[in-house]
Amino acid sequence: MSFEKAASALKRFGYEDRIHVLTDSSATVDLAAQALGVEPARIAKTLSFVVDDHAILVVTEGTARVDNHKFKETFHTKAKMIPGSQVEEMTGHAPGGVCPFGRREGIPTYLDVSLRKFDVVYPAAGDDHSAVRLTISELEKCSEAEGWVDVCKEPQA
Repeated sequence: MSFEKAASALKRFGYEDRIHVLTDSSATVDLAAQALGVEPARIAKTLSFVVDDHAILVVTEGTARVDNHKFKETFHTKAKMIPGSQVEEMTGHAPGGVCPFGRREGIPTYLDVSLRKFDVVYPAAGDDHSAVRLTISELEKCSEAEGWVDVCKEPQA
């Protein structure tokens, strides 16, 4: 059901033809990168957090790690991931397929600046065997993001 919701949301923007249905799992960044033949950083991973007892989504580049200090400065609370057993109930997507498309109504989504170094990224499309190829401006548009945040650690050299 999550895939259908995500596909329907992408169709509203004319991006349904960008969805890749994969035979191999895309449940993790490394698996998705391998299945798509791209570098892991180009996977746009969607992280789900609890802020003030409500879900929020933050989309980052695939290898980025959340910086707890930056997260707290931005959202005024400690970074607390939604427990795996509650992800689907709170976001509308199961772990491995969480994405900003077709999510439960009222869940704010933010894009991390770590994504800006790429022209094209691949977020999940609602399940653990799909991804969608989007430019950054297309992702910004169809994710209906609240805006850009800077909540990830600087990459290690």
